[in-house]
Amino acid sequence: MPLQNRVTPLGEVIADPARGLVYGNRGCLHDEGGRIRRRYNGRRWIACRVRFRGWHRAPLMQPGRFTELFFLDEATALAAGHRPCALCRREDYVRLGEIWRELHGGQVGADSIDARLHHERLGSGGEQLHHEAALDDLPDGAFVLWDGAPHLVLDTQLLRWTAAGYTARKRRPARGQARVITPASLVAVLQRDWQPLVPLVHPSAFG
Repeated sequence: MPLQNRVTPLGEVIADPARGLVYGNRGCLHDEGGRIRRRYNGRRWIACRVRFRGWHRAPLMQPGRFTELFFLDEATALAAGHRPCALCRREDYVRLGEIWRELHGGQVGADSIDARLHHERLGSGGEQLHHEAALDDLPDGAFVLWDGAPHLVLDTQLLRWTAAGYTARKRRPARGQARVITPASLVAVLQRDWQPLVPLVHPSAFG
């Protein structure tokens, strides 16, 4: 039976046998039985490489330790509100800081970035926040809520997200507004030609 440790663009933690191409965490979310009991534990939501320095941890979801999460790709992790890890993705983290300073000015560091992202990704009741934007202004890699489901923006298309990959391709309307899932600050990062160390988009998007 698959563990409940796959993350959707909507930030939900689900059970699915496919592990995805990006790894991360947002603190300890599970109880001693491996059941998810909270949406997050702290503001430090990170996205990591699946493999780094040969490190291996087993079994997953040990009692009292952080919950190992898996994302289909970087675009999914960003939509859920995660940013690059400062250790295993140091180059990406430094690049994020450079872009962040251009966008927001002031103090740049993990605490400052995480505080702003926390404000952008969650409402007072813990629900995921969305914002409105023009469809033709959105960069590749952003996620929108379309026909009640998360869709990836890629070139002239909208691709429906599933835990196993992308499907149900639709042509992106040339005009109109969309309900954007990816936090606004991370949409702005994607607009700066974001090329991370982890896969930005799952290969199924190009099939």
